[in-house]
Amino acid sequence: MVRQTVQAPNAPTAGPYSHGVWAGEQFYLSGQAAVNPATGRLIEGDVSAQTAQCFRNLFAVLAAAGLGPQDVIKVNVYLTDMKNFGAMNIIYAHQFEQPYPARTTVGVAALPLGAQVEIELIARKPAAA
Repeated sequence: MVRQTVQAPNAPTAGPYSHGVWAGEQFYLSGQAAVNPATGRLIEGDVSAQTAQCFRNLFAVLAAAGLGPQDVIKVNVYLTDMKNFGAMNIIYAHQFEQPYPARTTVGVAALPLGAQVEIELIARKPAAA
């Protein structure tokens, strides 16, 4: 099987991975930390600022695949401190409209570059009209 991958020109790349991979009608996005695509460095700021940057990066990948936030069906959020859940959730709530995608939030010991949050998405190609 040939993998159909997407590399978004305006999303950061930090290693040997694809920004996203199509599997039939589903599109799996690699996790994105709050990395500024122009500098390749983690942005400064609290978990709110980092969450917003994660979504900018993820939505750039969605757009490169011809998708948008309305096509997201599942979100996985990784936090290095679950005390930041509320602050992350405030930013998260503004990224999607109801009905919201399914979501899992997990506390982890550490993330690359010292990030406080990393987010990954699964999206689905819209049904043909």
